[in-house]
Amino acid sequence: MEPRAQQPPRSSPPARTPSTTLARTPSATLPTTLLNRYELVRLLGRGSFAKVYSARSLVDNNMVAIKIIDKTKTVDAAMEPRIICEISAMRRLQHHPNILKIHEVMATKTKIYLVMELALGGELFSKVLQRGKLKESKARWFFQQLVSALHFCHQNGVAHRDVKPQNLLLDENGNLKVSDFGLSALAEIQNDSCVLQTACGTPAFTAPEVMARRGYEGPKVDAWSCGVILFFLLSAKLPFDDSNLAVMYKKIHKRDYQMPTPISKSAKSIITQLLDPNPTTRMSIEQLMNHSWFMKNYELPTQSSVFELENNKFFKFDNSGVNAFDIISLSSGLDLSGLFEATNRTEKRFTSAEKVERIMERVREVGGGLGYRIEEGKGGAIGLGKGRVVLVFEVLEIAERLMVVEVKVVGVGCGGGGLEFEEDEWGQLKDGLQDVVLQWHN
Repeated sequence: MEPRAQQPPRSSPPARTPSTTLARTPSATLPTTLLNRYELVRLLGRGSFAKVYSARSLVDNNMVAIKIIDKTKTVDAAMEPRIICEISAMRRLQHHPNILKIHEVMATKTKIYLVMELALGGELFSKVLQRGKLKESKARWFFQQLVSALHFCHQNGVAHRDVKPQNLLLDENGNLKVSDFGLSALAEIQNDSCVLQTACGTPAFTAPEVMARRGYEGPKVDAWSCGVILFFLLSAKLPFDDSNLAVMYKKIHKRDYQMPTPISKSAKSIITQLLDPNPTTRMSIEQLMNHSWFMKNYELPTQSSVFELENNKFFKFDNSGVNAFDIISLSSGLDLSGLFEATNRTEKRFTSAEKVERIMERVREVGGGLGYRIEEGKGGAIGLGKGRVVLVFEVLEIAERLMVVEVKVVGVGCGGGGLEFEEDEWGQLKDGLQDVVLQWHN
């Protein structure tokens, strides 16, 4: 979902996209601070609907990358579904060492801000173009990290679908970081067979079944892209590269490419099996990970590096002396940091395909039926009050037919602290709201 640059002349690899690397692009005129949280430092790249900046946190002085998405420009480009996919995918994939981390997400009525890890080592794409093809041992080292990251994605129900060298970044230690989940597909929002239908990705890296606009399996598409990546790392060239897509498509089906030399027979075997135009017989990621060439000197990511939760870096407000609706208005932007992942029992979220009015109407009906007092808050928020507790419902429209409803439990008149809410009461609310809920995200 990164902003795209113009395509280069034929026979060159696709143009680089603005990434979360520290680029040399001259700075534009920047605001001093962003939402009182970050100081923008340098413009890294721009596109038709988004800009990417390097920025400095005003809290801990750490450097980050911030993608600023202009919501007013995403409607015509049909990009909002991709935005929500990118946010959700990056949130659920936080804890793999070779996947770019997303630290925070914020939004206003016109902008969405994705605060991400800044990859200080640059793009793998640039390194290969500048230095030429890699030695097989070095190519394998990067390839192992890529495959490990994609396997983790697939285990968590995410297919990347746009794997290419420009989306493979490096940290300050030279370790791989997979980025750009704007085309990712989440398994649970697909049909039962998880066969995808949309055409996406970059042609030179895209599997033939996608180019043919047939139904396809996301993990098999990623496996094809892995074959292209390995070929590129070992040759600094692409196996299929033609400005005429019809000609390139024929070459793909005929397996018309020249194998990089000199490389081992095992590496050739892997490339051949991954670049199989038939997805049914194509090598899978699981099969690849069991191949002797891949396993050579392979080190599994440590359990702690993959699953260890990071410290919560998000801002916390001093809620003393304020009521539920004052809390909502404290931030200059709506904080979406835990969009699909509640952090405790007193904060839950659900997605809905209903209109805002219908959702809030149902909240009032269910709340009234369960004996809550109805309170109208700022910005269209609704509170369901009972005793010292208020449940605050606020709706954020992420895409044209996708809403995220945040439900917070706030204590009123007792120092403002959130109170525990009984599970049976949550259950009653969930049962009542079920007809407007796509899925709860607890």
